[in-house]
Amino acid sequence: MIRHETLNPPSHIYPINEWKIIETEFYARFLSQTETLFSIGNGYLGLRGNHDEGIPNSQAGTFINGFHETWPISYSEGAFGFAKTGQTMLNVTDAKVFKLYVDDEPFYLPTASLQLFERTLDMQEGTLERRVLWETAVGKQVLIESKRLVSLVHRHVAAISYQVTILNADAPVVISSEAVGNQLNQAGVADPRHAKGLQHKVLGPQEHYADGLRLLLTHRAQNSGMTLACGVDHTIDTESPYSSRCECDGDLGKVVFSVNARRGKPIQLCKFITYHSSRHASTSELTTRAERTLDRVVAAGLPPLVADQRAFMDDFWCRSDISIQGKAQAIGRNRQEIQQAMRWNLFQILQASARAEGTGIPAKGLTGQTYEGHYFWDTEIYVMPFLTYTAPWIARNLLRFRYSMLEEARGRARQLNQRGALFPWRTINGEEASAYYAAGTAQYHINADIMFALKKYVEITDDKALLFNEGAEMLVETARLWEDLGFYSERKNGEFCIHGVTGPDEYTTVVNNNAYTNMMARENLRFAVKTVTEMRTAYPDQYASLVHKTKLHPGEIEAWQRAADSMHIPFDRKLGIHPQDEDFLDLEVWDIKHTPREHFPLLLHYHPLVIYRHQVIKQADIVLAMLLLGNMFTDKQKARNFHYYDPLTTGDSSLSVCIQSILAAEVGEKEKAIGYARYAVLMDLADVGGNTADGCHVASMGGTWMVGVYGFAGMRDYDGRISFDPRLPKYIDVLRFPLQIRDQRLLVEMRGKEATYLLEEGRQLEITHQGKQYLLEQGEPLKCRIKSPGRQATPPGR
Repeated sequence: MIRHETLNPPSHIYPINEWKIIETEFYARFLSQTETLFSIGNGYLGLRGNHDEGIPNSQAGTFINGFHETWPISYSEGAFGFAKTGQTMLNVTDAKVFKLYVDDEPFYLPTASLQLFERTLDMQEGTLERRVLWETAVGKQVLIESKRLVSLVHRHVAAISYQVTILNADAPVVISSEAVGNQLNQAGVADPRHAKGLQHKVLGPQEHYADGLRLLLTHRAQNSGMTLACGVDHTIDTESPYSSRCECDGDLGKVVFSVNARRGKPIQLCKFITYHSSRHASTSELTTRAERTLDRVVAAGLPPLVADQRAFMDDFWCRSDISIQGKAQAIGRNRQEIQQAMRWNLFQILQASARAEGTGIPAKGLTGQTYEGHYFWDTEIYVMPFLTYTAPWIARNLLRFRYSMLEEARGRARQLNQRGALFPWRTINGEEASAYYAAGTAQYHINADIMFALKKYVEITDDKALLFNEGAEMLVETARLWEDLGFYSERKNGEFCIHGVTGPDEYTTVVNNNAYTNMMARENLRFAVKTVTEMRTAYPDQYASLVHKTKLHPGEIEAWQRAADSMHIPFDRKLGIHPQDEDFLDLEVWDIKHTPREHFPLLLHYHPLVIYRHQVIKQADIVLAMLLLGNMFTDKQKARNFHYYDPLTTGDSSLSVCIQSILAAEVGEKEKAIGYARYAVLMDLADVGGNTADGCHVASMGGTWMVGVYGFAGMRDYDGRISFDPRLPKYIDVLRFPLQIRDQRLLVEMRGKEATYLLEEGRQLEITHQGKQYLLEQGEPLKCRIKSPGRQATPPGR
């Protein structure tokens, strides 16, 4: 059940285009949302979609993944093992600002007389462009054209072309190209999802200079000690006479161009920007790196950056595009709207992950500071499937990044009096940053989520090198945690129980035997046993290294197997469903139907204790387990579980509707499947949650890919075996997408009542279509009839 309305931007201002986001009018009402929608980035560097002039803005934003400040978490009443250190991704030096003056009059969007305005995010080019025609008070027509990109090829580089042409007169023109340090950071008051806000001056100026057309500013974060260099250089091309001067202090650098503009003669500035950051390097070292980067890109010029960007995007879409054709009136204004939204979602995942090397993926990517720029379980469960099948090297980097935090995870387990390792619920630097343990640290399932992502990655890529090195060590430590955390309960006939945990549903906390947690922990334990046993038998050298690093004892493997085999999985025989936890069915059912719409999300209007006393769900919990571990449920159980939990789910989390759509499709709820899919795909473009202004919902975007592939195409990949059971809604005629499976490329097309599977690259691939196995050969398309699914079980009573 969804209690939110979509807020579709007016189509006459934001016309639908399958490959572009277009704005045809300066529309102040949508300023904050469009700063998110027009954001560009590459996973290391992100620029919010602020206008070139810097103002007006809702939140100016330039973010470096992992560049953060630390601060002590304050508790009025603390307790042993509480998280101690908060972390906040910082808003850094803003180098995208141009200030324009014509006849000494400033160009200011809200008051300017605009004869033309068009802004375009081009998802094929990977650029943000704007065209403005400004008529001054004395009738001079000023054409302002800009193109902005954050390079996907060159990790540390951004560039902006800013061109001004006086069309009908001569005029003095001044363009001030600026780099502005010590930006404001988001400060949340009423919404706990917002960044905390930092009261002190976070970034201290270090070396800085201005030389010719070059600016360089460096800063050091006060508490974390992280260092940052921002370098800017320029070229100018014009037939009009001009002069320039530059100046720079610790927090502001300017290169000011004064031009005697001639009628019809363009003034083109190319601004090249670089950022370098470090946990350890000095600012002088970063200065040297920035200078080298600027020397290289200025010498090459802008055209190669633009060409490289297009080539990168062509490759991305070849690997990643989901093409939709058909009658989509029921899921949007037209088919193009859904196609546009799907591609924008995938484009934003690219911008959040492409060059996220040695870091994770923040919950909002690099489009905003909400959730402090922290990394959550979102990446492993919602984004990793897309990356594993389309960009496995990025998936590998993200798993290796989790491994880099293993030592901190070991320390966190000790703080909680446990063996093994416990990965932080939210973090940037590896330390737990969640001050609210009930909905943070108690979500032990993050260990199993990470190991689940590792298992899926290895099954689809066959990357045994990662598994037997970093992977095996994480498996040992997470298995130790589970075996130590749980116990064998006499009251449960000796079954292995896990108490005092929180599952994915944050409206039900610190419970006993959360079904999702127990099932995922069992999967974690079994995977650890299987991997270590294989290493001991077939790879003795790697096994010996693992034993040396972890002090593993053979008896531990037996203990893990016993815990997995004895795991208690709650099940209510009367209703035929899996209770979310041991006591969930004893709680009072929340009256969602009569809760005022303005009281959603509940977390902003009700005390947590009120919520915890009720059967009410923030996001899919059991329903998520039925997707990830669907082979552990019968069809009847899936249908009964879905029909019981779906009415209890508020949709207060953006992570829910994508999963609900997939399971609705599986259990035959076709209209619900398409309805939930619409909310998932339009989560940000239609501002479903009312908080698009705060940044993109990156995990939900991963979920939209899952809706297409796992939902409507019906793909499942249990134990690495690829199967399809298509459930294409009647509104979609054609669904097409590629998959990369063990270095082979599979193209899947669902068209009406026929599915076509083509192995474009590779030798052979075994798949299953609606229960029948096939062996695909390269270049030989397999066409299969799509049979209608059978009847599903009737819903349980409550």
